Amino acid sequence: MIGSTRQVGVWFHDRPTDMRRSFDGLYAMVCNAMARNPLSGDLFVFVGKDRKRTKVLYWDGTGLCVFAKRLERGCFWAPWVKGSHGDHHLTVNELQLFLEGSTLIGKIKLSPGEFTLK
Repeated sequence: MIGSTRQVGVWFHDRPTDMRRSFDGLYAMVCNAMARNPLSGDLFVFVGKDRKRTKVLYWDGTGLCVFAKRLERGCFWAPWVKGSHGDHHLTVNELQLFLEGSTLIGKIKLSPGEFTLK
């Protein structure tokens, strides 16, 4: 399983992505378009225009990894789709549902908020 704790953030790029991009191209998108640090340990998710393909970029401590998936039926949620909520940050559990093609992603919040001690 990718990133097994709630401490890991999952961030979605908010526009369709050219799925021919690999390590360097996705790294540049995280730095420039998302204004985030790709070496933070967070997961960065990119969805193709046809919503059949997705890639996840993450740093495992020794190097960059790219996970790719193509759905044979259905399509992935994408933040630019009409009716999606504006939150581009999900939990790792929600990422698992996303990767399975769940239709609930982006419609309702599926995980509780962060727990903080007061």
